[in-house]
Amino acid sequence: MAVLPDLSTYLAFCAAAVALILTPGPDTMYVLTRGIQSRDAGVRSALGIATGVLFHTAAASLGLAALLRAAPAAYQVVKYVGAAYLLYLGVQAIRNDEFGSSTGSDSGTETDGDAAAATAAGSFRRGVLVNALNPKVALFFLAFLPGFAGSGPDAAPRMLLLGATYAALTAVYLGGIGVASGRVGRALSSSATTSRLSWLGGGAMISLGLALAVE
Repeated sequence: MAVLPDLSTYLAFCAAAVALILTPGPDTMYVLTRGIQSRDAGVRSALGIATGVLFHTAAASLGLAALLRAAPAAYQVVKYVGAAYLLYLGVQAIRNDEFGSSTGSDSGTETDGDAAAATAAGSFRRGVLVNALNPKVALFFLAFLPGFAGSGPDAAPRMLLLGATYAALTAVYLGGIGVASGRVGRALSSSATTSRLSWLGGGAMISLGLALAVE
């Protein structure tokens, strides 16, 4: 059996992947919140989340994700860690501390530039964690990829190829979200508006974290 899936299967996978990627979730909300602070932070967040997709793909192809399904205690641990991290990011957004309150201001000071740079610098790593610490994503890939990769000795390489495709589509879509939200943040650059957006984005992430914790 060839490593590459046949064209019809691959196109069906891409269609299903796009439909799933367009569904709002913690990843989208995180990129929106980061992008409002700066376009660079939003794009880096998108790339971090796409990297998290590759992590889940590797875990599924190596059979590591199956451990979460077989060991409920392990699933609970990862779930609560992921929920706590979403809560942390939500609180930081509301405090307008970790995400940086100066982005979009017209002061042009060196302090403002440093704050914006620091905001963007940590966005990739946090994007990876937002995705990688979500056990629902791990189980989703464990169920989703094999349906298109099939079985046999070439199944794992096909899963890696399909997962890489999913990651690329994720990066394109969420990168666009990051750019668009960055433009919105620059257009609505008043401190009052930025504060409201921070509360909105932070509150959404807190809600998502609580929903994950009590699932």
